[in-house]
Amino acid sequence: MANSLPNRPEWHAQELLLLREVMRLVGRSLSPDVVLREMLHLMSELLGLNRGRVVLRDAHGSGDARICHAYGLTRAEVKRGHYRVGEGVTGRVLATGQPLIVQDVDAEPSFLFRAVRRQDLPDETVAFIALPIEVSGITMGVLACHRIRSRQRRLTDDLAVLQILATLAGQLLQLQALVAEQTGRLQAQNERLSKALESRAARYGIVGQSPALLQALDELERVSDSSATVLLLGESGTGKELFARAVHLASGRRDGPFIKVNVAAIPESLFESELFGHDKGAFTGATQARPGWFEQAHGGTIFLDEIGELPLAMQAKLLRTLQEGTLVRLGGQRELKVDVRLVAATHRDLAEEVAAGRFRQDLYYRLNVIPIRLPSLRERREDIRLLALHFISRANQVHQRNVYLSVDALEQLAGLDWPGNIRELGNAIERLVLLADQTLVDAKALPRLLPEVLGRRRAVPGSTVKAQPPAAPPLVRDYRSAASHGVAELKEALERHGGNQSRAAQSLGLTLRQLGYRLRKAGLL
Repeated sequence: MANSLPNRPEWHAQELLLLREVMRLVGRSLSPDVVLREMLHLMSELLGLNRGRVVLRDAHGSGDARICHAYGLTRAEVKRGHYRVGEGVTGRVLATGQPLIVQDVDAEPSFLFRAVRRQDLPDETVAFIALPIEVSGITMGVLACHRIRSRQRRLTDDLAVLQILATLAGQLLQLQALVAEQTGRLQAQNERLSKALESRAARYGIVGQSPALLQALDELERVSDSSATVLLLGESGTGKELFARAVHLASGRRDGPFIKVNVAAIPESLFESELFGHDKGAFTGATQARPGWFEQAHGGTIFLDEIGELPLAMQAKLLRTLQEGTLVRLGGQRELKVDVRLVAATHRDLAEEVAAGRFRQDLYYRLNVIPIRLPSLRERREDIRLLALHFISRANQVHQRNVYLSVDALEQLAGLDWPGNIRELGNAIERLVLLADQTLVDAKALPRLLPEVLGRRRAVPGSTVKAQPPAAPPLVRDYRSAASHGVAELKEALERHGGNQSRAAQSLGLTLRQLGYRLRKAGLL
């Protein structure tokens, strides 16, 4: 019989081609959906093993199995391919874990013809081959196909190739299960971590759940129990004060004072008195002693915002206090002990300031013990909706309004760049609440309410939100002379809008500054 089968080398070449192509697919993708379907395709095209299918047990353990991957079957045939364990030829392979070969499907009483009906098969004798697919030593599926019995190829050769493919299918499915299990554990761990961090963020009054924000918060909490100086870095408007307060609340000093100082707002002549206090008679008008901010923060935390604005002369005094834990009031002689944790913040690049001679190198090293970079709003774009809803709720409460944003308005805001970060977004939302003349604000109303925001920005590249087209006037206003509107016209516009200068300016095609200038000139302010 073996000598009556010609072209053996040709069949061998086809087998090698099939196995090589399947392994090439495995090298490109470990997804069973991709590999198994193409494997069944190659079985049909190269070896004539037709209507191949992979039947898998139900993952929920119900005892049912169904066709999950197939080639050469219609959707209806795949849909009919459901089997109970032990039912028919496929079910017996699932039950026993042993391969079954049906030489003639018409002569096998247990053959169900469930997926492919007899009238849809060739008129000649059709065989059926079914091999078990094992995952971790358990039969989890069946690799099966139809085979024309009268063909120029040995059945044993087909069985050898099918056994290799069934083993490969089992390994792929096992790998998929391991990856799914590991992924599930990681996802569950990440969800637990995110929920824990989000709950902490809410406790500190920080709004958001983006990875960039949660990473910064995680870094903050890991150093909160130490007494080391924390340096908050990032652009203006990224919420440095909230983070500084979070450092305080997360530390053992939470019951002590939290003193915030905006260094940029202190006149240079008052720095020493403000930070370190003064004794009576230290200067004209010093009628009594006054403790400075460092003394007031004793036992707690002091937050020096915009520390890059600190004059060089004061930088030396600050360094001494940080190193020795003592200070001397202005005009005083006695050293005072202070126990203070410093949190500093700046939007400047302090390393560049050091190189330029505007910031002391030794103080920079003292401050830069634990640097934490706060992400800009463009790095936490998924938080914009949450922040917008937070700000609109707060503005409604403060101003006793009842304004809401539609879904498309929120999407529009989320697609914009916010160089002013959270502070700019909060101010824009408050302005929107004050100017809105309807309860529900949709995307079409945003250009009128926030012209300076939508008029000068476009959607961030890669964003799915389309940029709002340039709005009609008054977004783009022509130059107008100072006498462009008479007194009567200005008064009428103010009266028509109930004294609201922003709305009056919009109705006249003016900016708020242009309207204010005309009102002052007309003596109406």
